[in-house]
Amino acid sequence: MHKITTLKNGLKIVTNRMVDTHSLALGIWIKTGGRYEAKSRQGISHFMEHMLFKGTKIRSCQQLKQAIEEKGGVFNAFTSEEYVCYYVKMLSEHINLASDVLSDMVLNPGLRKDEIEKERKVIFEEIRMYLDLPMQYVHDLLDELLWPSHPLGASLLGTYDTIASMKRQDFIRQKETYHLPNNIIIVACGNIEHDNFVNVIEGLFRSEKPKSPQSFKKVIGTKGTANSTFFNKNTEQTHMCLGVRALSRQHPQRYSLALLNIILGGNMSSRLFNEIREKRSLAYEIGSSIKQYHDTGSFYIHAGVDNRKLKDAVAIMMKVLKKIKENPISKREFSMAREYYKSGLLMLLEGTMSNMLFLGEQLSSIGRVHTKEKILEELDKVTIDSINDVADKIFTNKSLRLAVIGPQSEKEAQKVEKLLKI
Repeated sequence: MHKITTLKNGLKIVTNRMVDTHSLALGIWIKTGGRYEAKSRQGISHFMEHMLFKGTKIRSCQQLKQAIEEKGGVFNAFTSEEYVCYYVKMLSEHINLASDVLSDMVLNPGLRKDEIEKERKVIFEEIRMYLDLPMQYVHDLLDELLWPSHPLGASLLGTYDTIASMKRQDFIRQKETYHLPNNIIIVACGNIEHDNFVNVIEGLFRSEKPKSPQSFKKVIGTKGTANSTFFNKNTEQTHMCLGVRALSRQHPQRYSLALLNIILGGNMSSRLFNEIREKRSLAYEIGSSIKQYHDTGSFYIHAGVDNRKLKDAVAIMMKVLKKIKENPISKREFSMAREYYKSGLLMLLEGTMSNMLFLGEQLSSIGRVHTKEKILEELDKVTIDSINDVADKIFTNKSLRLAVIGPQSEKEAQKVEKLLKI
């Protein structure tokens, strides 16, 4: 069972003692990310993530890496729309070292001008890499359709122009705005004592004072007018994402949506997998996923298909969505989806890292933890009718958006676009 302590300066410290483990997973979560960014500073959260590994005021980049890796540990970070996480996984006996290194990175980044210039070039290469990965880039194109003129529709990497324009002062401002004790959550999972860990962290963050961090731009207003985008590229396979806006993290029907996702495209027993791959061999990669944010979310189908079969694949997808809106799902499908979700949750939470991510993501995004027991309880309240209700709400002709990367002609694209009707 996890424990939470909040220090006087607002810093939250969370632990989950797992006595039968050797490893420790430690994460420092900062409530910032892509949706907090102004258009002119798009990509700064991700750029800042890179910069924290380039050295602190007392450690060089090499010293940071060696401090963790010479003890057999690994460390990394990731940036999302609503939080950034810096994490370490190593043996529990090195918890003090892990805490010291991560806190040093977050509180005392060097942000040297020469390192900024070097890392700027690395970010440029990362942007180029994703442009050359159509199965990744197509997701950005869909997000742009779902949330036009909003930070959620922008790439977390930024653009060439925004990355090129960033100065050292921008990174200093980023730290001063978001690296605040009352905007940070520290999560540790492993065979550790909560009170001892609190004492360690309190010593490292004792001098930090709370301030008012900036919030993000909420999703309001129109969903935009364009319902499709076709990025012409001479690829061997056409990559596509078909999506709609869906439910937020806290929506009362979020677990109904989770089961709907499993039934439609969450595994090899799903309707989309059977119709697109098993019956017609139209794709190797086919499935569905959901994204959930504080105040909104999305459901999307992703696939890679033969360049000549895009129209066929989209037509089948429309039939699958129409069928699930018009006909109740079967009791067998419902039972299988619920058991699949439950089993996945319980197996996921067997490891220290997955527990750290489970706790940190919830506390960073919604401010509290839904335990696995609570989640299983809520799952048992889901009904076939509630799943059908969600499908009826989110799948509408006005809500459908399609992003495609492939060698389709304008005429072919128009034919595909006409299929976007349920």
